[in-house]
Amino acid sequence: LMFTHTSAMMPMSEAALAHLVSQGGAFDARRYGRVRLWGSLGFLVTVMVAGWWFERFGLGHFPAWTLVTLIAVVVSVWLLPDHKEAAHHATDHPAIWPLLHQPAVRWFFAAVFFHVLSHIFIYVFFSLYLDSLGYSKTVIGLLWAASVLIEIGWFFTQGKWLHRLSLTGWLVLASALMVLRMGVTAGVPTVWPLLLAAQALHAITFAAHHTVCIALLSHHFPGRLRGRGQALYTVIGYGLPGVLGGLGGGVLSSALGLEAVFWLSAALAAVATLCALRLRRLDHRSG
Repeated sequence: LMFTHTSAMMPMSEAALAHLVSQGGAFDARRYGRVRLWGSLGFLVTVMVAGWWFERFGLGHFPAWTLVTLIAVVVSVWLLPDHKEAAHHATDHPAIWPLLHQPAVRWFFAAVFFHVLSHIFIYVFFSLYLDSLGYSKTVIGLLWAASVLIEIGWFFTQGKWLHRLSLTGWLVLASALMVLRMGVTAGVPTVWPLLLAAQALHAITFAAHHTVCIALLSHHFPGRLRGRGQALYTVIGYGLPGVLGGLGGGVLSSALGLEAVFWLSAALAAVATLCALRLRRLDHRSG
């Protein structure tokens, strides 16, 4: 029952991908989206095929599926072309601490932390929540498929839309829509047209937010700082929220039920919106 969006939970390669699709040192959102959508497509195909298999033959084959998938990942990585950056002097180690003291960087990481923490509850508890409300496994799978399909559509066309708002403006919009999405999920989960519309917001609350975060990382952590900025993004944006969301959500759902988890998610998204608004004001001042 637990459909976990693994393509959203593996950001370690994003810095390298952002570098490969950059042109003249500038992040190219169009090229990034055309490559990034394959992770979402892989997730969708895997969920559909594996879901059918486990439904028919049971979970006894789960270890074999996992092993085959990991082998495929290893082979794919092994076959990637080896693009090496130009050599740097051994003494060329730019300091990262001055960047971390910048208010814009601190508010960026705060906005990412609370937004992703809000999203963790979807990844971990959404299927369990719908099952507890009486939704069939087929409907749960279709709701996940709808969100991933619209996510793929966003990644494919994002070059047409991203220029309409500033990067920080997209962060504000993504977190504000996450409040709406979680409010609908917690408040009217049995009204399936509204629930489907809430899932469609995944195009902004995940896909657009993710691309904007990678673009902002490329902006704030240029050159040799990119790897360390990506490491911080992985820990603050995914590692800590993943642990806190899974454990905290489990405790909260046991005490107050799964509905409470999604009300908490909406509250966390509201905090993320406030952090993103603060970052946007700083962006306008510097501009």
